[in-house]
Amino acid sequence: MTITAAADGSALGNPGPTGWAWYVSEDCWSAGGSAHGTNNIGELTAVRELLSQSREAGHEGEDLVILCDSQYVINSVTKWMPGWKKKGWKKKDGKPVLNVELMQAIDREMQGRNVRFEWVKGHAGHDMNEAADERARAAATAYQKGTAPNEGPGFAGAGRTAQGEEKSPTPASLERSLWCESAPPRESLGESPHLIDTRARQMSPEEWTKGVEALRSRDVTIRGDAISREVGPNLHLTDTVLEAAGRNFRIVTLWGGETPRILHQQWSALS
Repeated sequence: MTITAAADGSALGNPGPTGWAWYVSEDCWSAGGSAHGTNNIGELTAVRELLSQSREAGHEGEDLVILCDSQYVINSVTKWMPGWKKKGWKKKDGKPVLNVELMQAIDREMQGRNVRFEWVKGHAGHDMNEAADERARAAATAYQKGTAPNEGPGFAGAGRTAQGEEKSPTPASLERSLWCESAPPRESLGESPHLIDTRARQMSPEEWTKGVEALRSRDVTIRGDAISREVGPNLHLTDTVLEAAGRNFRIVTLWGGETPRILHQQWSALS
């Protein structure tokens, strides 16, 4: 079976409130976004989420055709990425690859899968592309207004095997259990060969507590005490380990401001 999906991004102001979406049908699509980003970030995030969510739904063994109106995304993944990897994710001029965390996440998600990209002209009446664009723009508009976007139904049965058993959660799926606004990254927390995802955050302690309870409802265990240390004026790092379905995940969180809020968060898989 072949899955054909359109992936698209939107940024109001570019940079500005950002949305992403992938679309298979009216019953199978997903969208999201952040308070600040670029159109390229939205486009890349749409592809990453399509890959991640299709795998979590048990479709990793099926052929996947991604319809994309971004030559930047297509060329990055199909032409430039092998050279970047050989050079340690550096470009020909030695400068770091832009949006490297998203590029690396897409690279990991594509391993062992049969994925093909097809370019389609944007805003030219292509039904699936228009549907993805509409949802990405709606998500960006929601973040502009400070409201929650319509995330869509996703893949039916996401997170379960064909036999109905729960699949092992991943940082991407666990992260979707935490509701929060996004913000521009303000601190580099380093890189890890096991890095799964890096996204900026702005979240109050109350929202963090709500998110942790959401994780616990999915049989996620918080292992040990959260280790926190001061790294600057009104800046703290918190190190937490989660256990889910026999796997351990590490979350490094940067807190900051007179009224503490999450500024940046990095997830990595430990096992």
